[in-house]
Amino acid sequence: MFIPLQHEDNQGRRWPVVTIALVLLNLAIFLGTHSRMQQEQDSPKRTEARAHIIILAATRPDLTMPPDVQAMVDTFKKENPGLWKEAQSPTREVADAWEARIRLMDDSSNFQTEMDSLCAQFVESNQTSLIEEYGFIPAHPKPLSYLTANFLHAGWLHLIGNLWFLWLAGCILEDTWGRVIYPIFYLVAGAAAMQFHAWLNPASTIPAIGASGAIAGVMGAFLVRFPTTKIEVAVVLGFRSLANLAMGKGLRFKAAAYWLLPMWLLSEVLSGMIFGQSSGVAHWAHVGGFVFGGLFALGLRHSGLEHEANRAIEAKVTWSADEHLVSASELMEQGKLDEAIAALHRQLAVKPDSAEACALLGQLYWRKNDLPAYKDAVIKTCQLHLKAQDVDAALQDYEEFTNSGGDILPAAVWLELCRALEARQDLERAVTEYSRLASAHPTEKQSILALLAAGRLSLKRLNRPAEALKYYEAAAASKVPHLDWETNIQAGISDAKKALQTVPV
Repeated sequence: MFIPLQHEDNQGRRWPVVTIALVLLNLAIFLGTHSRMQQEQDSPKRTEARAHIIILAATRPDLTMPPDVQAMVDTFKKENPGLWKEAQSPTREVADAWEARIRLMDDSSNFQTEMDSLCAQFVESNQTSLIEEYGFIPAHPKPLSYLTANFLHAGWLHLIGNLWFLWLAGCILEDTWGRVIYPIFYLVAGAAAMQFHAWLNPASTIPAIGASGAIAGVMGAFLVRFPTTKIEVAVVLGFRSLANLAMGKGLRFKAAAYWLLPMWLLSEVLSGMIFGQSSGVAHWAHVGGFVFGGLFALGLRHSGLEHEANRAIEAKVTWSADEHLVSASELMEQGKLDEAIAALHRQLAVKPDSAEACALLGQLYWRKNDLPAYKDAVIKTCQLHLKAQDVDAALQDYEEFTNSGGDILPAAVWLELCRALEARQDLERAVTEYSRLASAHPTEKQSILALLAAGRLSLKRLNRPAEALKYYEAAAASKVPHLDWETNIQAGISDAKKALQTVPV
């Protein structure tokens, strides 16, 4: 079993109050309902009524039942054909005193009376059952259950597992989408997961409960939004592994989200196909939630809503009580965009390193649909964030630059961004960006440095000597004067060729 421990993007810009509220709400509802739900599940009256209905329906197929009881019997018959066949056998051993009495009955009208009595008991127990009332039943779902079922849990392990996954993936999504979009998405993802489960199990009368579907949606959105983020995972093989994990030991590894999360999704698909509901887990709800989350994240990004939400968050978390910033914020709220821009330029004349002013200036140019000026502001903000060693913010700036159609950063800013990616051990992306930099600025000295860095990473860290040779040879052929780096270039070419000679075919 694999247990995720943490990921690289754990740090947010502000407290994840919505995620914390969801965790506390789930915990409070569990504490308030668990004891009663446990009593309901262990109730001998309901269990006996259900078993007696099934026996009577199997031996007397002519008897009539209410639609919901009939649906329960049909589901049992479909999912347990062996037990159903055994219940039909007249030579089967008597199960209890009730069945012994039933076998002595002769009058057919008495059987219908008995069935009516059992159905009344069963329906009454369901009407007072929290699980039946608020759980999601695919055969006859209640509108409210699309919401309530997501906040009921069967036990402590069920609850803790769900809340841990919610905390890991939910905090960063809340930080990205804000405190309005994120909770709406979470609730809709839970409902979508339940509906997908119902489509695959339309006749099921087994209540589905738990936040797993909604959290699967959060995981799907995490995959789309942060595909290269490394997730640290612990391998648990038994109680000894758990003990080692508690002591900070044990087997661990890191994997990118684009590899780890699709593997989890595939396991859920296979489990759903092989086991269905017999495993006691609504695997198709997980699949439906995950797919919905991924599609929602794609739609949000392409619609521009994510960009607007992020800009609004950035404005709130970077605001300070500077006179010109206050003035610009007030003018922006009044729709006086040109006056706000003028106030920010005055601020930047006094404090040219104000990332807050640059970020707010970018928002204003975006609202004016002045893309060239917007891109310049984002580049300046990215440069200031790099200078302040705020790599996460700088990468966010770069993503917003590319999302707005930007293609080429200034060479110096781009090189610093590449080095930041390398420092974060995001080597694949670092090599890609180094290569793009060199292609975009072939006459700048930064292109030589980028080619050397790409060659070094490809050769020594990624074990790709052929790519490394390509980068080193491109550096050697560059028209940029490179006498100071000639020794490094030739050494790289030689090392790459040697490595190529030793690569097995």
